[in-house]
Amino acid sequence: MGDVLTGFHAAWEFESESVRIRFERGIRTPKLFQALGTREVPVEAIAGVTLTPGRRGTVVLSVEPRPGADPLMDAAAGQLKEGCDPYRLVLPAERETLAEYYAEEIRALLPDDPGQRAAPAEEYLVAPPEGPRHFKAYDGKASFDGTTVSFRWSWTGASSAKWKAGDQRYPVGSLSGVEWRSPEILEGHLRLLPRGEAGQSAAQPDQDPAAVVFGLGYGPVHESLPFAAAVLAAVRKAGPAPEPVLAGAARRDPADIADRIRHLGELHEAGLVTDEEFSAKKAQLLAEL
Repeated sequence: MGDVLTGFHAAWEFESESVRIRFERGIRTPKLFQALGTREVPVEAIAGVTLTPGRRGTVVLSVEPRPGADPLMDAAAGQLKEGCDPYRLVLPAERETLAEYYAEEIRALLPDDPGQRAAPAEEYLVAPPEGPRHFKAYDGKASFDGTTVSFRWSWTGASSAKWKAGDQRYPVGSLSGVEWRSPEILEGHLRLLPRGEAGQSAAQPDQDPAAVVFGLGYGPVHESLPFAAAVLAAVRKAGPAPEPVLAGAARRDPADIADRIRHLGELHEAGLVTDEEFSAKKAQLLAEL
């Protein structure tokens, strides 16, 4: 093929073995698309393709990825709004014939067996988004360096339970997955799922040291979802060998240590931390100097 089909917010380039999706960076382009940039979707990652009428004189060319082929869609778990689906290309109705041509070209490359097309992929076939690898949540800052996820709690947003637990570091080898709940719904959050724990954590996300919570302006989709997808891809690549969870990142900035001891004292005075907890945590913080 090797041709380009341009729609609203994106252009699809059709190659013999893949579809390259290039998202625009215009002011009206959804921020998630801008964060994704360019995505290479191999034909083997595609389960099907459809062309349907759209709204207001448009048609929509949609590609359905195979289960387990794209970490972004695995992390999203069906929560993306229609307008932010990276596998939908909205086109003017006058391009319907051309769009149908490309849809048929893709179908011709897919296996004849529907079961084979829909079979879960054994590995991710679409690369995770390149960024961002950090974002600000309501109760802390999440960062990922490719091997370790770190949560650094916020002065104002973190619960006393998270302050007691301290900042967290999770090597991807210690994780079994990621739970992402869109900030556009109630109780949005990103939760890491440690290996060896059956089911999801019973703790509320605001009390769980393995989770950060979203809020108005915190953890937006275009920042937190690519982050979740990158972590999920790294977890799957790491394989089944577990590593211990390392809780409490070493802190060497004296000013930061002083701020944390001051906040701990406020929790102690408010009765949220016992004398024993205050003494133990203060000693731990001082030992990090």
